[in-house]
Amino acid sequence: MAKTDEAALRREMVQTAQRMNASGINQGTSGNLSVRCEGGFLITPSSLPYESMKPADIMKMSFDGSYEGRHRPSSEWRFHRDILREREDVNAVLHCHSVYATTLAVHHKPIPAFHYMVGVAGGTTIRCARYATFGTQALSDAAIAALDGRLACLLGQHGQIALGKTLGSALWLAIEVETLARMYVHALPLGEPPVLPEEEMARVLEQMRRMSYGQMPEPEGSNDVARPKAAKAARKLSGKRG
Repeated sequence: MAKTDEAALRREMVQTAQRMNASGINQGTSGNLSVRCEGGFLITPSSLPYESMKPADIMKMSFDGSYEGRHRPSSEWRFHRDILREREDVNAVLHCHSVYATTLAVHHKPIPAFHYMVGVAGGTTIRCARYATFGTQALSDAAIAALDGRLACLLGQHGQIALGKTLGSALWLAIEVETLARMYVHALPLGEPPVLPEEEMARVLEQMRRMSYGQMPEPEGSNDVARPKAAKAARKLSGKRG
C-alpha cells in the first residue's frame, strides 16, 4: 500500500463507518472496520456509535496485538489483524451484520452462483464460515479459511466480511453481498434457483478480472470494448499524424 497520510485515513474511516449505517448494512455498534497503515493498521473502537465517532477515536494497532488510542479496539480485532497479515492483496476489512447476509449465515447457507454477480467476491460461491464465538482466535481462523481465494464470506450465525484494496471498495462489496443475499433469500421460496455452470462462471470471473470489475475507479485501458469518445478521437488524430 502506498504511503498514505494517517490523518486522512482516519477521516475516511469515520466517513466509511457512517456510510455503513446510512446504506443500511449496519445497525448500532455491531460492525467494525479496519485499514492498513504504516506500521500496522487502523481499526474502529469498541462500542462507540458511528454518528459520534471522530478521527481521534480510531485506534491504531500493531500486528503483535498492541494498540494505542483513547478506547479499546473492536472486539473483532483478531480477524482484522489476521486477514491483513495473511492477505497482502487487500488493505481494508469491513464486518457487519447486514440483515439478509446474516439471515443466510444463521442457516450456515453459502451463496451459490445463482447470479453471475456472485463472482465479484472472487469465486463461484460466497462461502459461509463455521460458527465460532465472537472475538476469538477460533473465529479468526474460520474467517481466514472461508476467505481463501475470496474477497467476501459469511460468518456462521454472525454476519459477513468484505475485503478491498480501499475502504471504498470494501464498502461497495459489502453492499453487493447484501444485495445478492437479499435476492437469494427472495428466490428461495420459489425453489432452489438454478446455478450457473462452472464454465460460465469461469468466463464471468475472467471478464471481471480483465475489467477490474468492482475495483473502482476502473484503470484506463482495462475495458477494451467501450472507450471514451475523447480517447477514440485522440487515437484517430494520432493515426493521421503518423
